[in-house]
Amino acid sequence: MTGAGEDRDGTAVRRDRFSGGPAREFLSSLAADRRIFAADLAVDRAHVAMLAEQGIVEEETAGEILAALDDVEASGHEGLPAGEDVHEAIETAVIDRIGPDGGKMHTARSRNDEVATCIRYRLRSDLLDAIDATIALREALCSTAADHTGTVMPGYTHLQPAQPTTVGHYLLSYESAVARDTARLLDAYDRTNRSPLGAAAFAGTPFEVDRDRTAALLGFDGIVRNSMDAASARDFLAEATGALATHAVTLSGLAEDLVLFSNRGFLELDDDYASTSSIMPQKKNPDTLELVRGVAGDAVGAATATLSSLKGLPRAYNRDLQRVHPHAFDAVDAVVDATDVAGGAVATASWDETALADAAGEGFSTATGVADLLAMAGVPFRTAHEVVATAAERFETDVSAANIDAVAEEVTGESLFAHVSREEVKAALDPAESVASRDSVGGPAEPEVTAAIATATEAIGDDEAAARERRDRIETARETLATEVATYV
Repeated sequence: MTGAGEDRDGTAVRRDRFSGGPAREFLSSLAADRRIFAADLAVDRAHVAMLAEQGIVEEETAGEILAALDDVEASGHEGLPAGEDVHEAIETAVIDRIGPDGGKMHTARSRNDEVATCIRYRLRSDLLDAIDATIALREALCSTAADHTGTVMPGYTHLQPAQPTTVGHYLLSYESAVARDTARLLDAYDRTNRSPLGAAAFAGTPFEVDRDRTAALLGFDGIVRNSMDAASARDFLAEATGALATHAVTLSGLAEDLVLFSNRGFLELDDDYASTSSIMPQKKNPDTLELVRGVAGDAVGAATATLSSLKGLPRAYNRDLQRVHPHAFDAVDAVVDATDVAGGAVATASWDETALADAAGEGFSTATGVADLLAMAGVPFRTAHEVVATAAERFETDVSAANIDAVAEEVTGESLFAHVSREEVKAALDPAESVASRDSVGGPAEPEVTAAIATATEAIGDDEAAARERRDRIETARETLATEVATYV
């Protein structure tokens, strides 16, 4: 049904004066708005239901609008008429179906508060997907760590052999980092999940709207109270892209490590997470992890683009904002995929325990353990450090208890064994014994790693429950909105 629209040029918003010209296509975000098509329909339905409840729009008219929205949904985004954006196109489609009364759906709101609400409505679900991905990665890290609590490996600083540790301890270092990423994303979700609807252009509305009612129907945790802030604020996008970029950097570090470990023969990636050369058939390349590493650049770029667009804007709505939210959606898509791949790579990789053990003692990586042993026996640490450093420099690959003792005689004037036994020194020189001795809280000793896995697993369960509870609230609101709409249609 076209009704009054059959004599109308332009759209529901622009009409004749602003309906043409070379800038129309440049202004349009309709194609990019496909992502928030379903969000806009939900926001429209909640707003119309509230208008009817408040007596601002007649119930019969509300029913016609809501029925038209069902028809628009069935036709899909591709069935929308031309327009500057999805919001205008949907309104135009409703008016085309039921006539001028379709325009009542826009009573007491602006596209400014409408678009802000739609972006938040969609982004919150995307953030939950990202949260779920981080939780799955943490589960993979913990599970693999549990299989390798006693698997000794070399630890590095500056990419130089530093001290021996274990695969379990190493993987838990990333679980801790990803847990913080989860927390940041949960915080970003909570600040995203506030409703701007009802703020109108920025100065509120004279109609007796119920902003809390639309917020509840849409599953928001509350409203952004100040109407100017509600319509203009996009700091939630900056926070979301920032949290995603931070997590992507965590992933990049993990991917880089696994690429290096693969190169050194410490692990082998599952074939599902590798590829071969188009010309060199013997090659097994860690391609997926290289792409995970590359996603960090995309995510950091999205965060930078978001902040750069926002930094110079005057208060209230500016059209620049139309170009901001796609950065968050691009980032969340890329980062969720990268997180899934990283988790799969960790869960399926095979660690070469023999190669790791052989490398764990390279570069006299137990030197600190010997110095600590002397210090615990009463030798000033700096003196102990000098003894061990001199032995490392002089004997390089043949640092033994006897050689260290010879240096101790020169440096201190007395035998090493005046302070510690030969057996204790031999134990300190052994990578596995060195690891076992480091049983401070959070250290690599097997009992500490086992306890850390239990603590991490409990925290993962808590975060799973938090994410599930947020999803349940969204789903409950969706069902409530559907029930309310059904009373009018």
